[in-house]
Amino acid sequence: MSRLGPQRDLEEAAALERRRRRELLRRDRIFNARIRTIGIDKDALDAQVKERKIQEAAEKAEHERFAHDMKKNDKLLCLLEERQKNETKDLNRALVEFQKNFQKPETRREFDLNDPEALKKDRPARVSDDDPRCTISGMQKFMGEDLNYDQRMKFQKEQLREWSLQQQKDWKNALADQKLADDLYDKFRVELDRKIMEEQKKEEESRRAVCTATKNFNRIQAAELDRKNELEKAQKMKDDMDEITCLLRGDFLSENPNQAIGPWGKHNVLVNRWKGMNQEQLMAIREFQKEQALEKLREREQERQRDAEWDRQRLQAARAQLLWERRQQRQNQEQRRGLDVMNAVLSQEQKAKNIYLKEEEYSNIPTDEFYAQFNTTTR
Repeated sequence: MSRLGPQRDLEEAAALERRRRRELLRRDRIFNARIRTIGIDKDALDAQVKERKIQEAAEKAEHERFAHDMKKNDKLLCLLEERQKNETKDLNRALVEFQKNFQKPETRREFDLNDPEALKKDRPARVSDDDPRCTISGMQKFMGEDLNYDQRMKFQKEQLREWSLQQQKDWKNALADQKLADDLYDKFRVELDRKIMEEQKKEEESRRAVCTATKNFNRIQAAELDRKNELEKAQKMKDDMDEITCLLRGDFLSENPNQAIGPWGKHNVLVNRWKGMNQEQLMAIREFQKEQALEKLREREQERQRDAEWDRQRLQAARAQLLWERRQQRQNQEQRRGLDVMNAVLSQEQKAKNIYLKEEEYSNIPTDEFYAQFNTTTR
């Protein structure tokens, strides 16, 4: 019973001191015109407003990023549509040019039936005895005569030579058109790649800006958390010091003998206030107080180590994020270089194929022996 009494007195004194301290703090808040609030907690409201602004800024950044992605997709879609339109236009133009050059009405088999100038081009029924229109029924030309053999052979050879020259000219024109189309396609691909690289560069810059804003926000939050922890630690230390001072200056530790005197005189001793303890009990109390002090020091050291561990983890996370961004950038550069090398190889293969077609496949020019093998027999 002698041990429980002082402990209860200590708790009641500490509770009384806490109420007295809260009353003093409340009095300072109420009578101070600078920080006085009526019915609300201004600090909490300010913190809520600050958090709301930070949330709105994050939502705004997210909406801007979505808008940027939508614009980029729209630009790519417009580029693809423009490319498809240009290819369709080129194909239609090539079809019209082919019809104009190789499918003329004069080259059709039934053109003589629909020729509007047929009557003007028509000749009399008979021009001479060697008229090719004179048939067997006309009794103008008989089988086996062949009076125009030399002229006919000469005309046929000349005609074959003209046809061969015309075919060579057509092949050359086709190769030139193909080369021009390939050059235009290469230019279009280079321009398209340049636009895509610009879009990727803009996207990378926007991503870097978002990462920078995120890092700044995390740094500000960490600084606020550290400042809050420091304030709480200082307030806790102050409360502990006040409590220790109160205990040291109180009647319990000072062992004031007057506190045990009752209201009816010195002979009336209050048992619950008696301090007649021996040295062993006093030493035990002091040892317990030392253990409490050491425990508080250990708790503070653990808290400091925990804060240091949090700081180290934040630094590691930021460093890992930076390394990931650098690795992603290097992978994008390697993919870009691989695509450029592949395009260069395809271009070289196309050029080599065109050179082979021009110098090997289409270089066989007909000679006189080729023309002499025709019309050598009657069958």
